Amino acid sequence: MTSPIRTERHGDVLVIVSNNPPVNALGAAVRQGLEAAIKQGVNDDSVAAMVIRCDGRTFFAGADITEFGKPPVEPGLPMVVDMIEASSKPVVAAIHGTALGGGCEVTLGCHYRVAVPSAKIGTPEVKLGLLPGAGGTQRIPRIAGVKLALEMTAKGDPISAKTALDTGLIDRIVGEDSLVADAIAFAQEVAHKRPLPRASEKTAQPDPEAVAAFKKENARRFRGFEAPAANIACVEKATDGSSFADGIAFERQEFMRLMTGVQSAAQRHIFFAERQAAKIDDVPADTTLRDIKRVGVIGAGTMGGGIAMNFLSAGIPVTIVEMQQEALDRGTGVVRKNYEASAAKGRLKPGQVEAAMGALNPTLDFAALAECDLVIEAVYETMEVKKDIFTKLDAICKPGAILASNTSYLDIDEIAACTRRPQDVVGMHFFSPANVMKLLEVVRGEKTANDVLATVMALAKRIKKVAVVAGVTYGFIGNRMLMPRQVEANKLLMEGATPEQIDRVHVAFGMPMGPFQMSDLAGVDIGWHRDPSRIENIRDALAAEGRWGQKKQAGFYDYDEKRQPTPSPRVAEIIEEFRAKSGSNVREITDEEIVERTLYPMVNEGALILEEGKAQRASDVDVVWIYGYGWPIYRGGPMFWAKTEGYDKVVKGLEKHGFTVAQSLKNGTIK
Repeated sequence: MTSPIRTERHGDVLVIVSNNPPVNALGAAVRQGLEAAIKQGVNDDSVAAMVIRCDGRTFFAGADITEFGKPPVEPGLPMVVDMIEASSKPVVAAIHGTALGGGCEVTLGCHYRVAVPSAKIGTPEVKLGLLPGAGGTQRIPRIAGVKLALEMTAKGDPISAKTALDTGLIDRIVGEDSLVADAIAFAQEVAHKRPLPRASEKTAQPDPEAVAAFKKENARRFRGFEAPAANIACVEKATDGSSFADGIAFERQEFMRLMTGVQSAAQRHIFFAERQAAKIDDVPADTTLRDIKRVGVIGAGTMGGGIAMNFLSAGIPVTIVEMQQEALDRGTGVVRKNYEASAAKGRLKPGQVEAAMGALNPTLDFAALAECDLVIEAVYETMEVKKDIFTKLDAICKPGAILASNTSYLDIDEIAACTRRPQDVVGMHFFSPANVMKLLEVVRGEKTANDVLATVMALAKRIKKVAVVAGVTYGFIGNRMLMPRQVEANKLLMEGATPEQIDRVHVAFGMPMGPFQMSDLAGVDIGWHRDPSRIENIRDALAAEGRWGQKKQAGFYDYDEKRQPTPSPRVAEIIEEFRAKSGSNVREITDEEIVERTLYPMVNEGALILEEGKAQRASDVDVVWIYGYGWPIYRGGPMFWAKTEGYDKVVKGLEKHGFTVAQSLKNGTIK
């Protein structure tokens, strides 16, 4: 097999080139080629310096993910990085695109680093529950200091070439279009400079104040995760006076602890699950897609405006339709305000704001949707209203236009049946706020055409959403699984638990909030029948008293002006009244019972959804809950978590509380 590594001579500079598309991943063949090339350069007396660069769109962008879970093949990356650093001749890294993970560590082993202005450098391993395992935690603080090392390793976000230069991580920014020539010139410049600047021979200065400030600043972000703390500990080890070898040994020990732990397994599971979710099992990958040049959105409320922003940000023009001018102006104003807020934070340039707003066509004319290739309805969650809209769309939209509903619960087949083109109808369930939340449930109706489904899934990627295919079932995947949790949470209130106890258990588990905090945030009045005299449950009682949640500073909790919750004496009274009326047997509820009765039923519902074919695979269910509902990524989603808990334990917990258990969960055959 031809090696992905080749060498070229430019005078007395040996240029080592990787050509391993698409991202020059550091697979075994690349590592072996680098080892051979470095040896060649070291052993050739006519070579004064070396440059490592990559063909294609990027420098080494990380490990080869196809090697995950397989036996290691020598040489390992730490050995290659050490060999580069040990070279008796200067080695220069020439960086373009992204130098991520192992790619960043290769640059750290080099004696010098140059980069084009657009390059990004980072160690994102923490996002897979890991740490840089080839000396990254020991070399970054020695080259660029503790602050940058903490940011890069424990948070995992890449830095720009300018930041890298300002902090001393790289030595020079070179021409965007002259990287090779400039890197060779730089190599000739430093060819005879001695001693060689080896990171392992530098000293990292301790900075306990920076470490303490970093931990405090990121406490919320890191809550529940093991990997950030391990990365911080490794960076601290680099500054405690230990030898470089001791620091590397500590890094290796921490890396192996994380690699064999549940959290990293969960985070790696989601990494692959997200990519798998984009595949539709029975639709060929080469299906011809429909051309989407303009999108229509019906409804300029919070959801409609958020949906429109996704397409505008991707450069796709949007026609947004409302019934009243006031609602249209308000909705368009919110879209502009959101874009301007992003510009104020430096995420957008003013020109980008105007370009996005310039591509938005707000109108009261429903007929303007006739020119759209995709129309998304985002109005009230009632079947009658949706059927009326789709009947009108059927009459005015051009042949081949995709008609989508943003419904979060309703039957897509029933909506499609009121058109003469059910094959063009699909569900596109965005999550609120739609311009922020990454998940998109794509609901496949009985008659939805393959090319419609494939087009919408491809479009989701274009607007930076993580899309999952769901079948037609009430609530689809996510909301259907949410319902049993809410039912059991309400029952637990009647039996002796408090809203704050139930929510505390969920937050301790890693959820961003519990069921009652979520209800207060969304609005206790959502879906309420609006009759204050008809009080059938605790929620009705709260709604009848105007306790509609955070927006009213009162729901299941009382809220101050900063929306900080405190337990409500009035809610405790209402709950007590309902317990007395129903003759409930009030008792002490354990945290364990709350887990068994609120989280285990979600797993059970997920298993039923899979058995019914309403989701393609268990990992899709996990993706829905990670990206749509804030399930902690370090637990890998409900179905992965059930496996790590042990299916037997989950089944016993469900049976103990009288649930009918899904057959696949009983048998341990969930796929």
